[in-house]
Amino acid sequence: MIVIHPEQCSGCERCQVNCSFFHTGRVGRSRSRVKVVKMEDLGLDYPVICQQCRERYCTRCPESALEIGPLGQIILSPTLCTACGTCETLCPIGAIELYDDIPYVCDLCGGAPRCVAECNMGAVEFVPEETETVSLESFKKESKGLNPEAKRVRFALDRTRECRENWKASMGG
Repeated sequence: MIVIHPEQCSGCERCQVNCSFFHTGRVGRSRSRVKVVKMEDLGLDYPVICQQCRERYCTRCPESALEIGPLGQIILSPTLCTACGTCETLCPIGAIELYDDIPYVCDLCGGAPRCVAECNMGAVEFVPEETETVSLESFKKESKGLNPEAKRVRFALDRTRECRENWKASMGG
């Protein structure tokens, strides 16, 4: 599982750039499995990536094109995928997005996530033996009808709440 430490993220997007280049040989936000949400008004950035959630909503693919790999990662079968968008719709945090009729979802780079290796701020951490899986049930209920970007913003705001509260308290607020 990849864990994000928002208080350490500088918003440099190295995770996003290296992810897209590793998987496609090209650099671009659309090709990345990591999407950095920039919250300029709050002074925070948050990389949104598959949380390998307990519910595994994306594996409800009608074509059975997504399955869980040995590390808990999501594995896409391009021969079974019809680009129907069900996985994108079902992911409550916007961690899956279709680009050029391909669902881009984190596959943990085979156990050596490039986003983690390239983050020189320590904001992205790989914890391969995470025992407690994350539940995204509360996000699922409120993400209906939202596009992936809106889902990512909701998730980022939720995950940075404690960080924002700590900053506010340290400033005497």
